[in-house]
Amino acid sequence: MESFMKYINRIYRCSMQYRGEKMADTTLGGCQCSYVFHICKNPGISQDALSQLLYVNKSNVTRQISMLETAGFVNRKTCESDRRVIEVYPTQKALDLMPRIRLIMREWNEYLTEDMNEEEKKVAFDIIQKLSEKAVGYHLGMDKDKNI
Repeated sequence: MESFMKYINRIYRCSMQYRGEKMADTTLGGCQCSYVFHICKNPGISQDALSQLLYVNKSNVTRQISMLETAGFVNRKTCESDRRVIEVYPTQKALDLMPRIRLIMREWNEYLTEDMNEEEKKVAFDIIQKLSEKAVGYHLGMDKDKNI
C-alpha cells in the first residue's frame, strides 16, 4: 500500500502554493495565512499556544511572527501577569484580510471536493479527521511507545 503521507503532503504543498498565489498582491505567504487566521481568531494568543495550535515548533512560530510583525500584520506584547509569555495581537491590516483569507480557504476546499457528491465528501472528511486525531495522539505522546 502506498503512503498516506505522500498524498497528504502533496495536498498541503499545493494548498500553500494556492494561498500564496491568491495573496500575491500582499506580503503574506501561503503558510502565513494560517498564522494570521488563528491570531485574528484568538487575539492575545501566546506564541507557545500558537505553536501547539498549528503543530509547529516554537522557533518557526517565532520566525513567522517576527516576519508578520515587520510586515505590519501583528503586534507582540509581553503578558502582564507572566513576563515570560509573549502575546500576539492582530493589527487592523490583518483583520482587514480575514474575509479574504476565509474565502481563499473555502475556495480551496470547494475546489478539492467539486467532483465529489455529499456522501463522498462526508466519508473523505471522516477519514481525514480520523487520521488527524491519530497523528495528534502521537504528537501528544499518547502513542510514542509504539514502534511505527
